[in-house]
Amino acid sequence: NLPYVGPASLGSDQLEPIPHWPKDDYLKEQQALTTEGKLDPNTSVTLTLLQSLEIGARNSFDYQSRKEDVFRSALSLDLERNEFRTIFNGQYNSNINSDTRGESTVTGTVNSADIGVNRKLENGMDLSSALAVDLANLLTMNQASSLGLVADASVSVPLLRGSGKHIVTEPLTQAERNVIYAIWDFERFKKQFAVQVASNYLSVLSQLDTMKNSEDDYRRSRRLADAGRIQEIEVDQAVQNELQARRRWISAQQQYQRQLDSFKTLLGLPADAKINLDPNDLNILTAPSLELIKNIARKEETRYDSQTPPADAPINLVPPTHEGAGPLELEEEVALQLAFDHRLDLWVAQGRVFDAQRAVVVAADALGAELTLFGSANWGESRSSVGSAVQDDAKLRLNDGTYSALLTLDLPLERTREAINYRNSYIQLESSLRDVQTLEDDIKLQIRNELRDMLELRENLAIQSQSVFVAEKRVKSVTLFLEAGRAQMRDLLDAQDAKLAAQISLTSAVVDYRVAELQIQRDMGVLQVNENGIWQEYTPEKVNNDQK
Repeated sequence: NLPYVGPASLGSDQLEPIPHWPKDDYLKEQQALTTEGKLDPNTSVTLTLLQSLEIGARNSFDYQSRKEDVFRSALSLDLERNEFRTIFNGQYNSNINSDTRGESTVTGTVNSADIGVNRKLENGMDLSSALAVDLANLLTMNQASSLGLVADASVSVPLLRGSGKHIVTEPLTQAERNVIYAIWDFERFKKQFAVQVASNYLSVLSQLDTMKNSEDDYRRSRRLADAGRIQEIEVDQAVQNELQARRRWISAQQQYQRQLDSFKTLLGLPADAKINLDPNDLNILTAPSLELIKNIARKEETRYDSQTPPADAPINLVPPTHEGAGPLELEEEVALQLAFDHRLDLWVAQGRVFDAQRAVVVAADALGAELTLFGSANWGESRSSVGSAVQDDAKLRLNDGTYSALLTLDLPLERTREAINYRNSYIQLESSLRDVQTLEDDIKLQIRNELRDMLELRENLAIQSQSVFVAEKRVKSVTLFLEAGRAQMRDLLDAQDAKLAAQISLTSAVVDYRVAELQIQRDMGVLQVNENGIWQEYTPEKVNNDQK
């Protein structure tokens, strides 16, 4: 029950057929794709991450366009294959003729039918044959008739330029490879799309968490502003903080709605669709960080029992290490080799080099002389005019025919265009080589940066967990001091603001690290996505065990 422009908004099966529309089932409803029952227009649908991936694969406009690109390349291949199929053709003509120039009018008909077959072989040979039947009738005078029968066959064989299977079938070979490239491009897009959906999904949930934290902060600020046992100046501070909290709460709400609407359009759904996301996906993702905060609390309890170092003790800065690293924080050489082995766009770029090499061979062949052998044979007689109706019927005798052979030689005296194409083919080869080298360097840079990013994000996650612990501890301490009259309202407001910022930053850190894991799998080419849009993640431990 959402508003929409017209039938085109609902799909091709809802279009009204226009005049002269072909009688096919293209506009019929596809029962297999219809949903069972109807959704309550007043109830929103809650989507999980996996459901979002499936919906995106089914409804995303960009996703469907990429699938159609694969289909178009397959149609182009079928067209190239048609060049080497046996092609049949047939035609029928009926002609009536009346001649009034003589003493009496002569009226007659000539009916002719012919059927032919053509076939091009992969070595360049063209074969064709045809059989024609004519019937000439006089409708006046003695109403004579005569039957004509003609059979012919011809062959054309290139002997120099344009000969050879590698030259003749080059368009077919390229069309076949283009289909493979289209499939690889689509598979690469599926991985990119899945990571994009997951990234946007988690970003929306992160914003939802920010909205909830802002709402809790707003409620705390309201309580402080309503407190009647504090000084007037502190009341003003509390009210100001309440107003700021309300501003942050409203801003968080609107930002959440913007991101949610943007996510809907990414999936190919209307922006006004009543869709919510399942917050449990974020809760599962943030559960380890909550356990990390508990571990930090345990360490803090034991830290105070240890001896305090002297004030002049040297400060040792501990650099980040791979201790506690995630399974996808691989060694650089391993990650790069995985990318080189699995990146489909790199496969395409390498394939283009081979295509460019074949283009050089074809261009070089075009520079040579052209020597072509033609042969033809013809049997029988035709009846193509009314006057031939008085002749006897034609007879088809294979030993009574005409035969001819022709050898043509085109010397390479003028090959300017071909010479330019030949030079351009070398330029294209060098260009395709640079494309491979550029992509290889980009992959190296991308993987190296993503490994650095994952290390930084992991450290940031630990830091933000520590910050949340410190912020919560600070709020508790300031609250006790405020009740004892040893702190001011400003101290409590600052502590609560710091806690809110730390909670928001922790959620962002968790989401950022998870997205980084998906991105490096995508860019190493090891993230697998099936036809329904569901991914299967790369597990280094499983691969190592399989190799052992």
